[in-house]
Formats: sequence, C-alpha cells, structure tokens
Amino acid sequence: MIDENGQMVGVMSSREALQIAESRSLDLIEIAPTATPPTCKIMDYGKWKYENKKKEKEAKKKQTVITVKEIQVRPRTDDHDIDVKVRHARRFLLDGDKVKVNLRFMGRELAHQEFGMATLRRVEKMLSDISITESAPKLEGKQAFLLLAPDPVKVKEFLKTQPKPDAPLEPLVDEPDEE
Repeated sequence: MIDENGQMVGVMSSREALQIAESRSLDLIEIAPTATPPTCKIMDYGKWKYENKKKEKEAKKKQTVITVKEIQVRPRTDDHDIDVKVRHARRFLLDGDKVKVNLRFMGRELAHQEFGMATLRRVEKMLSDISITESAPKLEGKQAFLLLAPDPVKVKEFLKTQPKPDAPLEPLVDEPDEE
C-alpha cells in the first residue's frame, strides 16, 4: 500500500488498508491489480479525476486541428483556371490546412491518363515552395489525387518574403478609366 504522500506503507490486508483510508477521509484505489500482492494507493479520487480532466482540457487547447481541403481539377482544365485553384490551395496551405487535389477523368479522358498526371505534377511543382508532398500523384479508378501538407520551414521563409494574401480576389472585369 502507498499513502497519500507517495510513501510505501507496506503489505497489509485490504480491510486494514480500507480502515486507514477511511480514517484519513480519503479513498483506497487499486492501481496495480495484476501485481503480487496487488498495489493500492490512498488518495482523494474526486480531486484526482478533476485534475486529470483539467490536464486533458489544457492538452486539447494546445493541439492544432488540421483539416484537409479539396481542390477539383480536370485533365483539360485551362492554365488560368489552374492558377486560380493553385492560389486557393496556397491560401489553404498558409492557413495550416492540408490540400487534396482531385483530378477526375470522364469518358475518353481515361485513355490518356498521362495528361491528368502531368496536370497533377504541375500543381505539385507550383506549390512546392510552401508544401511537402504527403502522397504522390496516385490513380484510383476514374480519379487521381495528390495530397500536399504545409511545410512549416518553407511557409515561414515564404511569409518573410511575401505577406500572407488576405485580400479578396480582384474582379475579372476591368473597369473603364474615367477621363
């Protein structure tokens, strides 16, 4: 038996240990039931549960939640459209999220999967300055995908040279100049 201060009291019957715990207004808890003889400890069980709950809450506060954002492209997606999608992916990576780039093949596109894989490699190369490839371009059925994760070192270096793009996207239509 171990007392509330962590000191070894000695081997005794469970009845004696329970009487000692009750005389100190504490609980007797079996901490190693498979040991010979079983090990018990005197402690305030309610206080111990409360402290463990507080520790778990603190640990939860410190942990970061990483979400996976998805970007959809096609093998025939135009260059400008890919640039827009890469800009969105870049913003997601700078926010600390992982990015999954999905490429879906339809109809005759399945006959020329090399075009789709080239598109995925191009996206991977465009984002290589702030990300690491977690899963290389992989084909599964009628779609291929690529999984990118933010590289903290590369992101830090990127943010030193360029501020984070928080501004909304500019309109596509040019406004006429006033004369």
